[in-house]
Amino acid sequence: MNLFGDPTVWLPFTFAALMGVSILVYVVLDGFDLGVGVLFPFATDAEKDIMVASIGPFWDANETWLVLAIGLLLVAFPTAHGTILTALYLPVAIMLIGLILRGVAFEFRVKAPTPHKATWNWLFFAGSLMTSLAQGFMLGKYVMGLEGTLGTWAFAAITAVFLTVAYSMIGACWLILKTETELQAKAVTWAKGGIWGLILGLGAVSLATPLVSPRIFDKWFSAPEIFLLAPLPILSAVMVLLLWRSLQRLPNVTDKGSRAPFTYAILLYILAFCGLAYSFYPYVVPEQLTIYEAASAPESLMIILVGAIFVIPMIGGYTALAYWVFKGKAAELRYD
Repeated sequence: MNLFGDPTVWLPFTFAALMGVSILVYVVLDGFDLGVGVLFPFATDAEKDIMVASIGPFWDANETWLVLAIGLLLVAFPTAHGTILTALYLPVAIMLIGLILRGVAFEFRVKAPTPHKATWNWLFFAGSLMTSLAQGFMLGKYVMGLEGTLGTWAFAAITAVFLTVAYSMIGACWLILKTETELQAKAVTWAKGGIWGLILGLGAVSLATPLVSPRIFDKWFSAPEIFLLAPLPILSAVMVLLLWRSLQRLPNVTDKGSRAPFTYAILLYILAFCGLAYSFYPYVVPEQLTIYEAASAPESLMIILVGAIFVIPMIGGYTALAYWVFKGKAAELRYD
């Protein structure tokens, strides 16, 4: 345990990093398939089939990263797990109901008789919307320090809307990559509209975070940090511009550049996550518990780390394999 220094320092940091990566991967991967579900009302019945087919091989693997992140929080930072889930009990419950609805509707809409298919389509949309809004609400409350004031609830509600729009934007970028003809053209339009929601959401969280905590304000706006961190907002602005330019060139006959919007959207998500991670470190519960205070005993963390060394590459491996095997344009989803 002393190989890398003090185990009470490097082990909590290692697990915080693993948890952070798991959350980031989940937000990117399940974010786009939630976004596809949120876009359901704007598509025709035939287009909905293609949209579901585009996420069919991936959505189960995507949600594994959420289970991993919550599992790491529970075993590595049990005190923080109790505090966070207690404060977010209601949105967590809504998120779980939404995920269940999505899973059931995903399977039943394909097998249901034609008169019932529309009902399952709406339930798939409802589950996607509930999950997206709940996750946005949780993000807003977390940014505001998990407080229960009226202002906190209002900010969380606004963040819920913005994150849902951001999910729909990356979902539209995914559809640009995976679809063709009329649906691809629609996805380009959806992505253009979603950019503005993403910009507003990033702006709201970026402005609120340093205002909530003097500590975070000093981390961003003291010298020399303000100069060292300048690339983050600059790169974010560049990614938005590149994303917009790539959408302007689509659709086209050769399908050239259809991968670019999804790539730029992922990079935007990564930059936003890095900013949040820097703002809150070393706290796992904002302004209440650091990762070092909330961590399990080093002996326990070491045992869990040995398991994580085997489990995490397996999860990453089968996720990557799914995306490799099912690369290319989406085809009709069939169970026979």
